[in-house]
This record gives sequence, structure tokens and C-alpha cells, in this order.
Amino acid sequence: MANLLDGAALARKLREAVRGEVASLAGSGRAPSLRVIIVGNDPASATYVASKQRAASEVGIEAATVPLPADTSPAALLAAVDRFNRDDAVDGLLVQLPLPKGHETRRVYDALAPEKDVDGFHPENVGLLHQGRPRFTPCTPAGILALLDEHRIALAGRRAVVIGRSDIVGKPMAALLTARDATVTLCHSKSRDLPSLCREADVLVAAIGRPGFVTADFVKPGAAVVDVGMNRLASLEEAPEHLRSSATLRAALTTRGRALVGDVDYDAVSKTAGWISPVPGGVGPLTVAMLLKNTIHAARLRRG
Repeated sequence: MANLLDGAALARKLREAVRGEVASLAGSGRAPSLRVIIVGNDPASATYVASKQRAASEVGIEAATVPLPADTSPAALLAAVDRFNRDDAVDGLLVQLPLPKGHETRRVYDALAPEKDVDGFHPENVGLLHQGRPRFTPCTPAGILALLDEHRIALAGRRAVVIGRSDIVGKPMAALLTARDATVTLCHSKSRDLPSLCREADVLVAAIGRPGFVTADFVKPGAAVVDVGMNRLASLEEAPEHLRSSATLRAALTTRGRALVGDVDYDAVSKTAGWISPVPGGVGPLTVAMLLKNTIHAARLRRG
């Protein structure tokens, strides 16, 4: 069986380090502050935002959620962003995605003050990342890199494959791996013979948003497999056929009426891979931990 890439354990360690940094900043002036804007009442988004605020508060960051109704206009959302951009008491600012229909996500990215953009999505921050001198590294890719480093998984000279080319995970992940001297292939829905491409990978990152999509046929024996997927299922019928026999999935649905499933068929792939991250308990906690680190970094940058 594959070794576990335990993101939850690493996240606890990182949060303790952040707690010390927050205390240092608070002792020399004030604690760092974070604002999270959420539009509408999407249940998954509400859960993510609550976990971010809770984690920030636990380490001493002054965090607040700014809820806006689902019918908030694009202009009103941009006005809220501008208000916090100009608020000198706010160090970090993010807008929870996805946004309701009618909003242009990239317009929101563009509106964020680059020095407060703790998600790292503003085009200025994206450009700095791709030049190899990041101001803020997007939280999920940063967490994945920290997880690989924690388990001493070599990257230089290795083949890495990233499935999914989103602005949030896939593209920045490919840039970070390239900066660490890996040979990177970025795959997507139009990539031909995807299993064959993935079998070349020493490090495989799955961020495609399809439950159990990566099967053992995609994985080189001994590879490190990082599962970014967070797919919520409410019944066996929503799962692909090859996952329906999973005892873990059946137990979750029976006891809780829902299940969180990654993009990787964990039961099958864990018999082939050398390392694998679980869902939950893998990348998710690290995404939040890296948001806290970015907020600290924003506070230090703004205070000189």
C-alpha cells in the first residue's frame, strides 16, 4: 500500500508556526487582519469560508466574513472590494469562489489590491509567480508543494503531470513544479491518451473535479499522487460505477447521507502508488494553512 501524504498533520504544524508569527506581529502593533467576501448561499462555499475564518481566529488573526446576498450586482461586489482595498486596517482580502451567475470572476481578480490579494489571483501576482518571484502563491498549489517537501519527494529532474488547467490550481501548480526543475506536462480535457501521459509521471497532481477519475491505469508504480478533488456525493448513483463498490463510500453515505470523494480512486490507486494524499485530510487543510501564511506575509509587506 502507498505511504500516506498526511496533509492534516502538516497543516497542524504550519498553523502552530503561524500562531507564533501572529503573536510577534500583535506584540509590535496589531494582529494581522483578513476579510472574506462571500456572495450568495452556496453550501460548499459557506463551509469553506467558515473553516477559513475559524482557522484564522484560532491562530490570532483578526478575521471577519462579509456576506452579500445572492442578488448582489457586479457593481456592488466591486464596490465592496474597493472599500476593503482602501481600509488600512485590512491586510488580506479574498472573494470566495465560485460567484453566482452574472459576475465575471476575472473582473473581481483585477479589482483586488495586489498587496492584499492573499489568494494570489490578481494578474500582477500571477505574473510575478510565473517569473519565479512570487508575492503570494495560490494557496492550494503552495500547500501541495509543502506536502511534497515534507515527505522529501524529489522534484528536480522528475516527470510531473498535472491534470486540470484552472487558474486556481493547475496553471500555478505547473509553474511551481517547473521552478523546482521538474519536467512538467499540463493536461486537460482535450489531451489525448491521458492515462498514457499520466503513467509517465513520478508526481501526479489530479485537479479535474471528477470523482474517482484517476484509476490505477493512470499511475506509474511508486509515483506520488496528490488528489486535489473535493466532490460531494449524496448517493451511490452520483458516483461512477467503479466507485460504487467502495466500502468507505458506502459507509459514509449510510452514516452521514453524503460523502466527500477525491478525483482519485483511492482504494485502487493506493495499491500502485508509492505515496498518496487522502480526501478528506490531504490537500484541503493545507489550503487553509497557506491562506494563513499569505495573510501574515501581507501584513509584513504592508508594514514594511
